[in-house]
Amino acid sequence: MDTVRISIEPDFTLAKVDERLFSSFIEHLGRAVYDGIYEPGHPEADEQGFRKDVIALVKDLQVPLVRYPGGNFLSGYEWTDGIGPRDQRPSRLDLAWRTIEPNLVGIDEFYDWSKKAGTGIMGAVNMGTGSPKDAGNLLEYCNFPKGTYWSDLRRKNGHETPYGIKTWCIGNEMDGPWQICHLDAADYGKKARETAKIMKWIDNGIELVACGSSTSKMPTFPEWDRVVLEHTYDHVDYISLHRYYENMGNEDDFLSSFADMDSFIKTVSATADYVKALKRSKKTMNLSFDEWNVWYQQKIQLRDWETAPEILEDRYSLLDALVVGGLGISLLNNADRVKIACLAQLVNVIAPIFTKKGGAAIKQASYHPFRDISVYGRGTVLTPVVRGPKRETCWGDAPEVAVSVVYNEEENMLTVFAMNSNRAEGRKVELDLRSFESPRMTFRTELSGPDLHVINTFENPHAVEPKGLDLTQPDGGKASITLSPASWNVIRFSVSPEGSR
Repeated sequence: MDTVRISIEPDFTLAKVDERLFSSFIEHLGRAVYDGIYEPGHPEADEQGFRKDVIALVKDLQVPLVRYPGGNFLSGYEWTDGIGPRDQRPSRLDLAWRTIEPNLVGIDEFYDWSKKAGTGIMGAVNMGTGSPKDAGNLLEYCNFPKGTYWSDLRRKNGHETPYGIKTWCIGNEMDGPWQICHLDAADYGKKARETAKIMKWIDNGIELVACGSSTSKMPTFPEWDRVVLEHTYDHVDYISLHRYYENMGNEDDFLSSFADMDSFIKTVSATADYVKALKRSKKTMNLSFDEWNVWYQQKIQLRDWETAPEILEDRYSLLDALVVGGLGISLLNNADRVKIACLAQLVNVIAPIFTKKGGAAIKQASYHPFRDISVYGRGTVLTPVVRGPKRETCWGDAPEVAVSVVYNEEENMLTVFAMNSNRAEGRKVELDLRSFESPRMTFRTELSGPDLHVINTFENPHAVEPKGLDLTQPDGGKASITLSPASWNVIRFSVSPEGSR
């Protein structure tokens, strides 16, 4: 059995984790909103129609922000359709997903839901059919206190206090020809710049995300990102990137998807740094990875002109969960540049939470690694020295064991996340913790199993879930553990309050 040696030094710091790295996404798509978070008449529905069982699971994930309302839906969305008396709201054709949008939930209701779910909102403005003025109106409606048309309309609609939404996406995937009113990079860059100016004039406390490339596979990548940033660099705070992965038939390559995500992040960072140099700027542009997940796009089948159809409802296996864990490790290991990341999406649509209409809500397999990084990944990411076997993949050479280490000084806890991508063999791991005072293993879980394709179902909702393992205490500051084949692992150590030697 090959050995992975990991040396961890408290002074080898990468970055403090921004809690927004553990955010998610709700789009008006399929059953994400209707029959997802909102189902009046359900036994678990509250007085507003929101499912309390779903809210409890969202709280358990400790999601700090939820991006809303899209997504491709955003580029044709009239936000004013979703405010005011429900019986006066129009039903509209959603051209993005060929469905009918009843507009029973809009920004007012979603704000109420977010407070109940213990999360915030990452807002988004329409850069397809929408104008810079429309974006400013929405921001004024949400954030301006009172005394203007839009702020007083919010108050008339039942919300006296402003929403205080401080993070906003300027459009969605505008590089994609599939996008309603797709623009080229220069035209989008100019429109986004003028939108940003209006929005920050209304509320200079907000942060803005410009649309970067919707995938690293786009023929315009990374030229799109360069051109957009040349137009917007002085007016926005983040450039976005989106990436989804699916099993294309080679499970070893699929398990190594984290290597491609890492390369994508570094390329976007390098592109942003080029524009920084070009503009002689002192500002470093950070990244918002505001769509990421496993998504089986080859299986998409849309159903014409239904309300809340069952579409994009991938059922995630143990194999998929391991890949999600590996992608989470890449996000943590790039926390110096990636400050926001949104698992897309949150409920039913390619999501960790899955519901039955009128019935139960269950945790998909992918729920578990996402929850692990959200709950235990807060603190400072360290840069360990890792020596271990690699293998050749379609992404290039990739380590068999992906590793991230987070040190939480407030809790005096050190967390090691490790995903063994070798399906056939376990891996011995030797952790060198001698630079920490009195390390003591306090927690260890493993997500693994003999069948990588097993899923959680309503009949068997616990088929895939982590199991606790025996604790192995360090000897002389060194700990030896064995990772099972194809496994997701969380190992936590308490260290003395005095910190490092």
